[in-house]
This record gives sequence, structure tokens and C-alpha cells, in this order.
Amino acid sequence: MPTPTGAQVMAQFIPQSPFVAKLGIVAEVLDADEVRLRMPWDTTNVTLGDMVHGGAIAALADVTVMAAAWAGVEEPPSLRGVTTSMAMQFLAPARATDLIGVGRVLRRGRTLVNCDVDVVTPDGELIAKAIATYKVG
Repeated sequence: MPTPTGAQVMAQFIPQSPFVAKLGIVAEVLDADEVRLRMPWDTTNVTLGDMVHGGAIAALADVTVMAAAWAGVEEPPSLRGVTTSMAMQFLAPARATDLIGVGRVLRRGRTLVNCDVDVVTPDGELIAKAIATYKVG
């Protein structure tokens, strides 16, 4: 039986992670060049009124980083990994809307993967930007 690719591992992991499932995050695209994860609008993820909480936005960015880092791995050496750093810039409020994390690998080292994530609305409005490093294996 062939070893699953990183994208296949992510397709199985994302719906099974309790925290990711709690936020409702689903994978729409898991390509080596770009991943797209959607977090549906949910009134339990707000700060006040209809504004999506920054922590929920950061969690979407973090899960997107993980998916981007793994999606380009042909044969995962193990299923261990962790975000080692992440810097977030919040650019606009997200009000009563789904959010999409669009992740790309900027540089892939032997174990460290530098990623870029845009968090956007379905209409493409940029809500937040993250730069992160993820350690695979």
C-alpha cells in the first residue's frame, strides 16, 4: 500500500481534529501550490455583535499554515508537526461572514516550512495576513 501524500493526510486530519471541527473549518483545496480552508460564519465565534473574534481568525490562519506545510510533502516522514512561530496582521473587521484561509509555502527547508496566509471573505476582502514557520516531521 503506497504512503499517503501530505495532502491526503490533511484531508483526513482536518475533519477529525476536535478543535478544527468545533470551528467548522473545512478544506476546499489542498494543492501543493495553494491550500484554501473555509471557516463558516458562526455566532459562537464572535467578539461582540457580529464581529468574528481575532482568536478564531488566528486559529484559521494556523490551521491553514499546517495544511500548506503538509500539502506539498510527497511522503510524510511522520505525522508530527507544529507551528513554531506566527505573526498576524489584522487589516479589517470580519462581520457576519465566512472566512477563507489561503495558504502558500514561501520556502521549504528540510524540516522548517515558511508559509504565507491571507484570510479573506468569500468576496476577496483581505481581513488578515500571517507569516508563519511550521516544523514537519
